[in-house]
Amino acid sequence: MTTTEATAAAQGPDDSFHVFDTTLRDGAQREGINLTVADKLTIARHLDDFGVGFIEGGWPGANPRDTEFFARARAEIDFKHAKLVAFGATRRAGGSAAEDPQVRALLESGAPVITLVAKSHDRHVELALRTTLDENLEMVRDTVSHLVAQGRRVFVDCEHFFDGYRANAEYAKSVVRTAHEAGADVVILCDTNGGMLPAQVTAVVATVLADTGARLGIHAQDDTGCAVANTLAAVDAGATHVQCTANGYGERVGNANLFPVVAALEIKYGRRVLPVGALAEMTRISHAIAEVVNLTPSTHQPYVGVSAFAHKAGLHASAIKVDPDLYQHIDPERVGNTMRMLVSDMAGRASIELKGKELGVDLGGDRALVSRVVERVKERELSGYTYEAADASFELLLRAEVEGRARKYFRTESWRAIVEDRPDGTHANEATVKLWAKGERIVATAEGNGPVNALDRALRVALERFYPQLAKFELIDYKVRILEGKHGTESTTRVLIATTDGTREWSTVGVAPNVIAASWQALEDAFTYGLLHAGVEPAE
Repeated sequence: MTTTEATAAAQGPDDSFHVFDTTLRDGAQREGINLTVADKLTIARHLDDFGVGFIEGGWPGANPRDTEFFARARAEIDFKHAKLVAFGATRRAGGSAAEDPQVRALLESGAPVITLVAKSHDRHVELALRTTLDENLEMVRDTVSHLVAQGRRVFVDCEHFFDGYRANAEYAKSVVRTAHEAGADVVILCDTNGGMLPAQVTAVVATVLADTGARLGIHAQDDTGCAVANTLAAVDAGATHVQCTANGYGERVGNANLFPVVAALEIKYGRRVLPVGALAEMTRISHAIAEVVNLTPSTHQPYVGVSAFAHKAGLHASAIKVDPDLYQHIDPERVGNTMRMLVSDMAGRASIELKGKELGVDLGGDRALVSRVVERVKERELSGYTYEAADASFELLLRAEVEGRARKYFRTESWRAIVEDRPDGTHANEATVKLWAKGERIVATAEGNGPVNALDRALRVALERFYPQLAKFELIDYKVRILEGKHGTESTTRVLIATTDGTREWSTVGVAPNVIAASWQALEDAFTYGLLHAGVEPAE
């Protein structure tokens, strides 16, 4: 590769196809998302690292937060791949773009690219804008030409385009044609209500492209569950600009999801739309943005979900053992993800063998051993355990079968948890544990904000003198489920606990007739697994 080619690869693809991200504007309209300026700056950096071509930052002048974002983004972010885009509307009816304060705010944002939203549905023009169809066209023409004259690159979002096209196709196309002739680089056809289907999108985009000669883009909402498919259908028809949001965030049920759109374009279509190597960062970027918006990443999201390449059925596992491609449409490493084997009562020998390999436990090709593990898993799951969500507990079970004995860092003599109901309505929680560790009997008591927390603290008080590594362990998630087939206070309870040492996370499971006993089992496994992977030798 020459120096010129290497530079081009680092910069990303050329201008012939656009990946346009609107997470900071349209995505932020999702219920439950409330981004600070600092959040928006962080997400913008992630998106630029991913290599999108355009990042729509918000509507400067419409609210102080977006105005501040553009000022800070110019000063604080050195964009390597993306161009910052300001969003706004065409000028008001009866005025001029040169004197419109909202248009002026777009220019003052300093963004090199401006996206204008324009009405393309005749009823919206008359009922929402309360103006004539001709005046709406003049608003588009005047605003676009003014911004272009000021040295800005302009994209035009034709709002409600597909519904407008159905109602009055000639007028909808006249809006596209007007924007194009006024100097808009791209005119985006917006499925604002999200009601379109792929075949419909393909037909409309192809017709509008032929009839107007404009460069077209697509903006799809996901109300029919077809936003990604509709986006790709528009590309099939000739659109060269796709508008998406990270993880599909957006109004109502969301927008076209950036990650499956980009993955499809790069992997399925063979079209390079990201810098070389960026696709392998996709899973990391998706999860990082989810953390910023404070939403749990969807486990079943295509390409980047933790379950996207997870296999549970024994039939699948048998085939994957021969060739992973038999049950995977791509190599997960291409998008920065990994294949996972889930262990459940559906597991066969192949599942156990692959899971052992994944966990680094050598089964040595011992068919009898593998069969014992399979039967043990099925027996335990029948009584309520689940190992597909508790890899750490499964690894301890597997190692116990391989090594002929369970790993033990301590032995429990007894434990108890007391909840005291006080006259003032408050509660006190206290736990006492009696253990043996390294030949010594230990009795420890601790208080907590609940009986399980008190047990966790008492266990630490008892053991940290012997195992200082426990100071790093932190319980980060706790789930309780009453199992089917039981009722009321006599029900069997399953508890799942997630723990971290600051570097890695692991999950453990406990099952018992009451929630405290099930929690104790999960805590024992959590401490045992953590010490094992900290390199501590068992005491017994």
